[in-house]
Amino acid sequence: MIIALVLGRGGSVGFPGKNTYKVLGRPMMEYPILAAKNSKYVDEIYVSTDSDEIKQIAHENGVNVIDRPEYLCTKEALHEDAMVHGYNYIKNLGKDIEFIILLQCNGPFILAKQIDEGIEVLRKQKDFDSAATVSKYNMFSPTRARRIDAEGAINNFVPIETFVERSKVSCDKDSQGDVYYTDGTFIVRPECLENIQDGMLPYKWMGKKSYAIMNWGGLDVDVAWQVPQVEYWLVEQGFTENTTPYR
Repeated sequence: MIIALVLGRGGSVGFPGKNTYKVLGRPMMEYPILAAKNSKYVDEIYVSTDSDEIKQIAHENGVNVIDRPEYLCTKEALHEDAMVHGYNYIKNLGKDIEFIILLQCNGPFILAKQIDEGIEVLRKQKDFDSAATVSKYNMFSPTRARRIDAEGAINNFVPIETFVERSKVSCDKDSQGDVYYTDGTFIVRPECLENIQDGMLPYKWMGKKSYAIMNWGGLDVDVAWQVPQVEYWLVEQGFTENTTPYR
């Protein structure tokens, strides 16, 4: 059985109500649900939350709800702990889980075909622990990352030589090679969550080897000014207020 687990708590400091904020007439959390519902392989969908509004939208979309405990809904609570809680809840229902699709209510940058691609790769290539959507952001190369010290001075976040030879670094954002970031969707084998402490940092739920599902422009929405990026991406994929790219 293949399960989709969509995570989203009610509280948000930077962008209150982000998970239910309407984009093209739909709550943001409906887009990952639509992707899961239109996958060829997903059998059941669960939403883990403490929010009554999120629960209501989940019910309206015909998906199951997991009541997330309060200690996993604080600003300090780790996303990985909420994932493990949701997985254990579903497993304890007696489900025989082949893969679990980890989605986010504030991660609308996902299509059904990308979920299907990840599942098909993992079924064929047993050495991969997981698959994840990634977007290219060369402008955010780690060689450009900076810290501000106590005096207000700008310093390298880490020594440039950690990443690349100094002679290969220039102001050209592409000079260090392509830079990819995971952007919100993860397809994992159950072992990734059962043995989460063994996974790669900082996203330990990915296991030790993860396949890249190519995306563009993706991110998990944390501030209001990212909403136009969401709308642009959705329109490019064929969404309107009245239609979706799915049949």
